[in-house]
Amino acid sequence: MTYFLFRYIFRSSRTRCRLALIPAGVWKATVIMAVFEQMRANVGKLLKGIDRYQFNPAFFQTTVTAQILLKALTNLPHTDFTLCKCMIDQARQEERPIRQILYLGDLLETCHFQAFWQALDENMDLLEGITGFEDSVRKFICHVVGITYQHIDRWLLAEMLGDLTDSQLKVWMSKYGWSANESGQIFICSQEESIKPKNIVEKIDFDSVSSIMASSQ
Repeated sequence: MTYFLFRYIFRSSRTRCRLALIPAGVWKATVIMAVFEQMRANVGKLLKGIDRYQFNPAFFQTTVTAQILLKALTNLPHTDFTLCKCMIDQARQEERPIRQILYLGDLLETCHFQAFWQALDENMDLLEGITGFEDSVRKFICHVVGITYQHIDRWLLAEMLGDLTDSQLKVWMSKYGWSANESGQIFICSQEESIKPKNIVEKIDFDSVSSIMASSQ
């Protein structure tokens, strides 16, 4: 088996480095996850940047704000994008390219994934300088698929992830442990097994409320 020596860098309270031997079969998925960790670390800083524009509208920069919004989209399903949107004046939201980015965000948040990829294809110039944007969106879509489907058609999943080729789709399936059968269906998970029942214990007994009931009559 072929192995790669991979230097995985991510940030938390301090920068850490991990050296590991990575099998070639999971190399692409490992690189994708490294990019996700790096982008997630940057989102908090960007939120502080757009917060300054909220209180100093005279210094508002459309290009910088657009970059912040795109970065926030890479962190779905977390609420960074919604927080950024709330900090932008309504009139500014109508400016290009902010209007287009907000539209892309609405498509993702409402799970219109095929429409999202079509709209993104028409506005690819927005992604200049944004590394790993498309794969971050695919990670969010896989999250939605994972909590929604038990089985999904192979062609539909490929379409939802941006018309992926068969080899590209296999990388994402391997990353999430999804398996395909001969009929073209992909098994995601048994949703019944993921349901966690919760026992509700009544802490109020009749004796504690009897006096209240009696006084209300």
